[in-house]
Amino acid sequence: MGKFLEAEKPKNAHFKATSAYFSAPARGEGVYKGKPRPFCLPVEYAEQNLFPTIRQAAPAFFAAHKIKWHDGQNGKPSNHLCDSQVCCVNFLFPFVHQPEALKRLLLPLYPEIESMLPVEDGRHVSFEWIGKVDYLNEIRRSGQMRTRGANCTSADAIVCFTRQDTRRQVVLIEWKYTESYGYTSLVKAPSGTDRTEIYRKLWESPDCPFDRQLLPSFASLFYEPFYQLMRQQFLVHEMEKVHELGADIVSLLHIAPARNEDFRRVTSPGLVGLGHSPTEIWKKVVKNEDRFSSVSTETLFGGLTSEAMPEMRGWLEYIQQRYAWVGR
Repeated sequence: MGKFLEAEKPKNAHFKATSAYFSAPARGEGVYKGKPRPFCLPVEYAEQNLFPTIRQAAPAFFAAHKIKWHDGQNGKPSNHLCDSQVCCVNFLFPFVHQPEALKRLLLPLYPEIESMLPVEDGRHVSFEWIGKVDYLNEIRRSGQMRTRGANCTSADAIVCFTRQDTRRQVVLIEWKYTESYGYTSLVKAPSGTDRTEIYRKLWESPDCPFDRQLLPSFASLFYEPFYQLMRQQFLVHEMEKVHELGADIVSLLHIAPARNEDFRRVTSPGLVGLGHSPTEIWKKVVKNEDRFSSVSTETLFGGLTSEAMPEMRGWLEYIQQRYAWVGR
């Protein structure tokens, strides 16, 4: 367990016990992985893990697109208050019908934005994006269906905008909260499958998005979070090649708390010499520097004010109370 996660558990338990955002029945201990835990909600009230105004809309959207909630039950989100997917939805789902506020949020990262565009169902943010087709050849059996958010490469969120140069850009978002990773190679799946064979064609392609000369081996990428970043960068690259969603440019944005120092460990022995954190290394590994960027959650959200975003006032108050570390 990471130190950041352990620090967040009692804070979330206190928030649940004292905040007006929860009903009285939801304040009880929730069972998670067979044990009652103060930082979890009773599963029957798991929707209260979400910002109040999205407690119906977000699960309905997930259900309509058959998106899987991580650790969720009965179509509801996880009851764990430190859940990363819930965190992502709490931060980004309120922007789905707020294109101007979303533009103001992203302009510091993408100053070339002209206007935000809908991604799916008229919404300007969507979630667990897997691409229109199986670009990564991850579904091995004929006729098997892919599920957004489970058993194939999914980006936590996606946005789209027109640029001042008239080109269209799609950004896949990888969201982190309390994650930390160990030093175990994932080359071999529990089933015995050699995972390098799934992605080898993309790795050996002449237009591979990675600087292969910089990397000691393909296998060095099969340690989290590099394994996840590799697959998402492949997805970005393949989506751009076919102009998915009409995109001229597709890029990956990584968002993680600066306070989560556990995430900064370099877990792949072969990559230790390339940088001091996964994102620092990844900026070097990706050949086209415009196709990957990273920002801390604190930098992106910490300076927001209700004066600058009056339409988001209620959401901002919620974020500042529940995820207080963002503004510190």
